[in-house]
Amino acid sequence: MAKKRPNILVFMTDQQRGDTVLPNHPAKTPNIDRFRAQGVTFTETYCPSPHCCPSRATFLTGLYPSEHGVWHNVAVQNAITRGLVPGVRLWTEDLADVGYDLHWSGKWHVSYDEGPADRGFEVHSLTAGPRRAGQPLMGHTWESYEKVAAQTEPGTRGDGEILRPGYGTYTHYGVKENPFRDEDQVDAAIAAMKRAGRTSKPWMMYVGTLGPHDPYFVPQRFLDMYDIDEIELPTSFTDTMADKPALYRKTRRMFDQLTPDEHRKAILHYYAFCSYEDYLFGKVLDALEQSGHADDTVVLFCSDHGDYVGEHGLWCKGLPCFRGAYHVPAIIRRPGSSASAGRSVDEFVSLADFGPTFLEIAGVPVDRPMSGRSLVPFLDNGTPNGWRTELYTQSNGNELYGIQRSVFDRDWKFVYNGFDFEELYDLRNDPDETVNLYGRPEYGAVVREYTRKMWRFGSQHGETCINPYIMVSLAPFGPAEAFH
Repeated sequence: MAKKRPNILVFMTDQQRGDTVLPNHPAKTPNIDRFRAQGVTFTETYCPSPHCCPSRATFLTGLYPSEHGVWHNVAVQNAITRGLVPGVRLWTEDLADVGYDLHWSGKWHVSYDEGPADRGFEVHSLTAGPRRAGQPLMGHTWESYEKVAAQTEPGTRGDGEILRPGYGTYTHYGVKENPFRDEDQVDAAIAAMKRAGRTSKPWMMYVGTLGPHDPYFVPQRFLDMYDIDEIELPTSFTDTMADKPALYRKTRRMFDQLTPDEHRKAILHYYAFCSYEDYLFGKVLDALEQSGHADDTVVLFCSDHGDYVGEHGLWCKGLPCFRGAYHVPAIIRRPGSSASAGRSVDEFVSLADFGPTFLEIAGVPVDRPMSGRSLVPFLDNGTPNGWRTELYTQSNGNELYGIQRSVFDRDWKFVYNGFDFEELYDLRNDPDETVNLYGRPEYGAVVREYTRKMWRFGSQHGETCINPYIMVSLAPFGPAEAFH
């Protein structure tokens, strides 16, 4: 009798920084600590875009935004595209073809025109906006702004509030039980997992929570785990970004309404939110153990993108191309790989790599090009041949659009900003990305070398931002550099 393929369990949080799951971080995550000791931690994992939809699409397709076609949140009013390019396939569909039952609970955010059921999943619970064409879009309508206009503009701020005339006051943090209904999504997934475990078929379960996404509203008991006197501001907090794109400074200006103490409170709330997500992940791990299937289930803990958490005075995520928005957690536990338990891998990993990894673990051949590569050799306590030495990002902006591409390795990060001047950071000597070296003549050769890398990657991955028209040919060196 053929050996049963392993089950696959994915727990993906929303907007969680990669450093929050690493040892010695102030965020308290006891379940993840236990899980990390049993699996392999990929300490340098990055999303391709600091935005939910393009990163989730990359995770589920193994492709970059220029290939799968999702560049921004697909369910907002001014979305340019609503879903994946026709013909793009999810790797979960390959699992279904070989007999896997697919289960979904939580956040989708891959397509407005399709939901997970259209891609073969049995859906147990859904959050975060529409999943079908014709359903309401996310965000405010003109009718809701009429209500804002009818309210008296506040003259002073409350704790954690940011005044936004004409938009309504934003509250950055607070207390709330079951934020974003995350515990409901987890409970639905646990119930479905128990039912799936009674069959002889392998299953793939996706659990998508919305925390620790802003605004940071957290149950009080998780806030009580922290002492505000132990919360420190990031070392880059005082960076005024005078040498960086004006959009970065314009974004920071909103958060400058908060006092340093309020920033520290916000950091505490963010860490507490990570602790809450850790609690939910622990519930899933316990249920898996009780089901008797822990020994035949591959488990991944990850997130779609990060959060600045006060770095450079910024919060949330957006066009500012700093590490905090791109660096994400990724820990895999695979049954029968005790030799690699507790291992940390410091090589560059992309969210595009997990599809090829799961397909190889399941014994399913990949019959089409993928930009990601399998991580199985790392899980086997080795290193793949010719592993990448740099990573690339692709963003067209969130809802305020702007072309941005970057390339980084251990030494340098180069950022091409179509909307402003470029950025260059010496990561060896300036890991916090505080000093922009772009424009200094002595670094001209570095700029050209990394621009060349950017265009080479683009030529191999369907980059379309290559128009030579005089008003848009604004990179320091053009696409022909790809062929030098």
